[in-house]
Amino acid sequence: MNAKTQFEVAQEVAPASEVALLDTGFTAFAAFRKEKDEVRRALQRLAGVCSPKIARGLERQWRALDGFEPAMTILGQVKSGKTSLINAMAGRPDLLPCDVNPWTSVVTSLHLRPGRDQSVASARFQFMSEEEWDRLLQKGGRIGEMAGRIGAEGELQKIRAQIDDMRARSRRRLGDKFETLMGQVHEYGHVEPDLIERYICLGDTYEDQDGSDQGRFADITRAADLTLNAQALPQGLCLRDTPGVNDTFMMREQVTLRAVRDSGLCVVVLSAGQALSSVDLGLIRILANLDRREVIIFVNRIDELSDPAQQIPEIEASIRETLRVHQGPEDAEILFGSAYWANAALRGEVETLSPASAASLLNWAEVRLARQQELGVTQEDSTEALLWSLSAVPALNHLLSKRCVEREGKPLLERAAAAAVAAASGVEASFGIQIQSSQDVDACEVTKGRQFEDFTQLKSHHLREFERELTEIETSFHNRADRAHAGFLDRATQALLLHLDNHGDQTQWEYDPSGLRMLLRSAYSVMNRALQNTGKLRYEAAVADVARLLHARFGTKIEGIMLGVPTCPDVPAPVSLGQTLALDFYDGWWAGWWRRTRGYSAFADKFRALIAGETEDFMQQVKFNQLEGIKQDFLTRLQGFLDEMEAILVELSDAQERDFETHLSDGETAARRAAVADALQVLRNYVA
Repeated sequence: MNAKTQFEVAQEVAPASEVALLDTGFTAFAAFRKEKDEVRRALQRLAGVCSPKIARGLERQWRALDGFEPAMTILGQVKSGKTSLINAMAGRPDLLPCDVNPWTSVVTSLHLRPGRDQSVASARFQFMSEEEWDRLLQKGGRIGEMAGRIGAEGELQKIRAQIDDMRARSRRRLGDKFETLMGQVHEYGHVEPDLIERYICLGDTYEDQDGSDQGRFADITRAADLTLNAQALPQGLCLRDTPGVNDTFMMREQVTLRAVRDSGLCVVVLSAGQALSSVDLGLIRILANLDRREVIIFVNRIDELSDPAQQIPEIEASIRETLRVHQGPEDAEILFGSAYWANAALRGEVETLSPASAASLLNWAEVRLARQQELGVTQEDSTEALLWSLSAVPALNHLLSKRCVEREGKPLLERAAAAAVAAASGVEASFGIQIQSSQDVDACEVTKGRQFEDFTQLKSHHLREFERELTEIETSFHNRADRAHAGFLDRATQALLLHLDNHGDQTQWEYDPSGLRMLLRSAYSVMNRALQNTGKLRYEAAVADVARLLHARFGTKIEGIMLGVPTCPDVPAPVSLGQTLALDFYDGWWAGWWRRTRGYSAFADKFRALIAGETEDFMQQVKFNQLEGIKQDFLTRLQGFLDEMEAILVELSDAQERDFETHLSDGETAARRAAVADALQVLRNYVA
């Protein structure tokens, strides 16, 4: 059956509901939700028959499962339809405004929670601090600082003029409240489009006399968090809408890089009519620092192509070539779709498609419907369901949910199950200790005095040694990064002097900083391997020492205890390496600086100081800001394991001291053992 006939048949069927549409694509989340619920029930049942200390540890595990919210950051070209795509993914076609120019430095985090309960809706808006605002006003943001170092007075004047305009506009909007709002938070128990526009959408114009409240707080808002229920969603997730990576003051770049760093996945939205080129260097620099498993490229607006079947393969080839040239993830997953089609399907407005879009849809459907099974549509499906499938939003949802489960969900389940199995097997062992200790009271007295002292020493030793090892890795990385930085400065300075000797100061000189990024990325990769290897060895050593201590104190009575080795945390990608540097600009406004400088010997020192100052923040981000959180994650895993082992030790020690006759006659003992056995049977299925 050809595409045209398919549409004619589908139009005779009643439109599918929004929930039915959104339900397609989240099968991985649905399966994970069932597993999560099963593990949670086992944890709760086990907690009900354990000592309070073990129960508190188990409760932390199921709270972590409940709080699991995978986050993905959405990046995009200007006018790529990024916000429209996010609306479609959330099943809210009119949620985030798409018809205004959202000039703002805001990352909008959309927290989607499963269920129908409307009471979960809330909005939270964080304003800039006085320090952030002062940096913008006094120095002009990153661009102003860069221009100041270079001495580009013309650029500084432009920046100051824009800042003055921003300041006047903000005061006109906010009046006397302007200064007092700095650093504050506004919170609401609802989410409405006009509320969102008030805080994050500046728009092209703002006139007080028209009565509009749009963009009132947009200049000073630095972050927005919106929480909504999502009836069709099996698992909560967070979609982070970013305003972009390039703007006059480079405010957006900083918040965007932080958002990518804090997310497990990144969706890059491109426009089918714009593809990917050297114009998108900001996006490309971020992509170059991500693994193929961390990024999905969604080419939007295929509804605007005249011949999608012919043009899409050409666009894909062009994108992959650009990624190859710029050392990006050229084998990244690329999807082609249309947020416009997706939102039309959600609204049930298929008949409102423009003639050009409808023609494009039929053209693309001819290709896609040849693989109906892959699309997941049948002849009986509604027009909306078919349009929804062709939009590629369900395919995007499928990829995202699958990767979220694989990268974050499954490891979380395994960690919770491993901790619970150790606790449950410890409780099970305590039953045997309880029986045997009634026959050997002296054994209890022999071990009672020293077992906690020994464990405290063991715990302190491993935490202290692990922190020392992590600090050594950090120092090694710092040294390697500093050597790369110093070498880059030497090479750049020498290259400029050679250029001046050969060509004089009347021709433009360029020097690509990608070499520095590559060296730092290599240093970061070496550090990552060291962290993983050292972490694994330290975790294994801690488990072995705990096992020896337990065996020394309780002997063969506790041979059934199953101690799992903690897994090392994933080290996030070094996305801060994507930060723009002065050398990334190949236009005349900064390059003219060296033409105004006379005397090559003095010039070399001045140039070196310029690039050192320009890369100072860059190096700070790479060396310190990101690494501190990584170290803490590794230490927290070890601390958590040792805390769990301490709780098991308490359980075993208490069992040694119990009166055998009292507990043997206790009618709850059999039920307690049965609950532990049942929990173990479930939890073992989730331990790697």
